Amino acid sequence: MLYLERIPAAPLAPFIRMLWYARVDRATHERQRILPTGCTQVIVNLARDYVLDCPEGRPEVRRPPALVVGARSVYEIVDTSDMADLIGIVFSPGGFAPFAFDAAHYFSNQTVALDELGSIWASDTRPLRDRLREMESPQTRLQCLEHFLTARFTSRLERRQRPPQIQFALRYFAHNPHIASVGETARQIGWSERRFSQVFREEVGLTPKVWCRVQRFQRAVRQLHTGSDIRWAELALDCGYYDQSHFANEFRAFSGVDATTYTARRTLWTNHISAD
Repeated sequence: MLYLERIPAAPLAPFIRMLWYARVDRATHERQRILPTGCTQVIVNLARDYVLDCPEGRPEVRRPPALVVGARSVYEIVDTSDMADLIGIVFSPGGFAPFAFDAAHYFSNQTVALDELGSIWASDTRPLRDRLREMESPQTRLQCLEHFLTARFTSRLERRQRPPQIQFALRYFAHNPHIASVGETARQIGWSERRFSQVFREEVGLTPKVWCRVQRFQRAVRQLHTGSDIRWAELALDCGYYDQSHFANEFRAFSGVDATTYTARRTLWTNHISAD
């Protein structure tokens, strides 16, 4: 297995959390459950000309090889054969809109063909993928992807005014996971709660309330992934839940399994667990 990350330079840095490359020659499980992080991603399959969509309880569907995976508040099932040669982009919260030519919430909990996003992607997705497939090293592929994004989107990013109120809210939620209140945050930035929720959803893809729930869940997942001895009541309180029951209900709502099952099925990646 090979996995690499690349942190992009300016002007991409405020908008893109990282570029990544993965090569899994032989996965131990046919299917994996991917847990929600709240971040929008682009994935490009370099190994074959489709990605398998594996909706739970329904037949699998072949999707185009380059996809946008919108900000999710629910888990999804993937076929590990798609990980044989894969490259992707993880956007920062609120960073996707300039690349999409549309509001982020239109993509939430959706998977959309990358070449449907707008004129740049419509004309350049296939040539970009062909170019990436021709390159021999993962490092060169990541560099090529960054150069493409910089060349095509710099002018849009320089014109893009990211709402400072949303950036403040994201920082506030990150630093105050236990006490963050949508109403209080709206008052701090001088907006009504309704306007705040609307703009946050357009920029980030999820409502502020759902975003905070996903981030609490992610905090718990990161602690569970360490494999250390867990005291459930302490974990629940540390991650901002009212009690152990609240934690258990929220964990199952986002992952489809309980925390004990997550621990037993976890993989090298924090948000991947066996679905078999």
